[in-house]
Amino acid sequence: MRDSRIDHIGIATENLDDHDKLWKLLGFQHGGDEINEEQGVRIRFYQSAHNSEGRARIELLEPIDESSPIHQFIQRRGVGIQQLAIEVEDIDTTLAELIGAGFIVINNSSFEGANQTKIAFLHPSSTGGVLVELVQHS
Repeated sequence: MRDSRIDHIGIATENLDDHDKLWKLLGFQHGGDEINEEQGVRIRFYQSAHNSEGRARIELLEPIDESSPIHQFIQRRGVGIQQLAIEVEDIDTTLAELIGAGFIVINNSSFEGANQTKIAFLHPSSTGGVLVELVQHS
């Protein structure tokens, strides 16, 4: 049996600062910003003030430009929850097993994500309409 947990919930937004007040009033702390050029996004994490192992974070995603997948998501579906990220211990093995089981993937191999992680995505058409991100922390 795998030892997996929800790592974070990704929310597509047009502007990171528009949502700062909400998450702070709900007791989350701004955990840092970064830019992922490869994915074309600015990323801001929020975590519970009492964050410990097993507590999911909130990830806001702002497109850098119109070529960003997040920009395209917002154009099609509007702002809102974009993905559910699951932490796994060995992303490459997990990805291979999911492919072998017939799941449709967006990435055939993992690549660099935020906060020195390795990530890959499962296509919503094979996961009940949810974009699932696999995350392995280094």
